[in-house]
Amino acid sequence: MRTFVKVVLFTDRDGRARFREEEVLLTEGTPQTLLSPVYPGAGYQLRRSPVGFRSDWHCTPAPQWVFILEGEMEIGLRDGGARVFKPGEHFYSADTLPAGETFDAAVHGHWSAQRGPQPLVTLFVRN
Repeated sequence: MRTFVKVVLFTDRDGRARFREEEVLLTEGTPQTLLSPVYPGAGYQLRRSPVGFRSDWHCTPAPQWVFILEGEMEIGLRDGGARVFKPGEHFYSADTLPAGETFDAAVHGHWSAQRGPQPLVTLFVRN
């Protein structure tokens, strides 16, 4: 396979968070080590969330990759949809507040929660 699936959490035109999948072409490297182009990164942050953690509704402050290192993370959307990410899985979180908008928890953002028996450990990589 010469592509990488990038799961993206984004803000749609109606201001609501949604998921979509995008393909990233692996155009570099060798047949044994297919690579994408190098993308910029501005820093990283680690987080540990205890069993039972659930956030309030919020938008992502700045686009970032989220990698699940331990435990499970559920992301809930305003439309009632949700997706669970397990260790080794990841997504690109880009559901920022639309320019000029004031945060409205009835419309904007998502919530995140720890799932399963283990604390949640995540790695955030900002661009």
